[in-house]
Amino acid sequence: QVQLAESGGGLVQVGDSLRLSCTASGRPGSAAWFRRGPGKEREFVASIPKNGDTTYYSDSVKDRFTISRDNAKNTVFLQMGSLKPEDTAIYFCAASLTIFYDAFLASQELSYPYWGQGTQVTVSS
Repeated sequence: QVQLAESGGGLVQVGDSLRLSCTASGRPGSAAWFRRGPGKEREFVASIPKNGDTTYYSDSVKDRFTISRDNAKNTVFLQMGSLKPEDTAIYFCAASLTIFYDAFLASQELSYPYWGQGTQVTVSS
């Protein structure tokens, strides 16, 4: 029901900023970003409901990353700042029709039936 496409990844240096975008063919209820670093399992990064009034972040990115969305353009953003080498990963956009206002549900992969192909972010030291 929803198709997602990420963009904005690239090669940056430690301390740089980068903004990722996710464009949806539909209108997600909740949207989220996950990432998979080299040799690591996919992990939750951030999520946001349709109205944008509540956001959730993993401890590793809070105070550095900001998730936002523009519903008129069916686009979700991840503004990343103070990037670290450990932020190097493929970043995936995920979406659900259900709106999550629970931190646990909003952070679970299984909560999101729709996924993009991912965009690579590489942070050099």
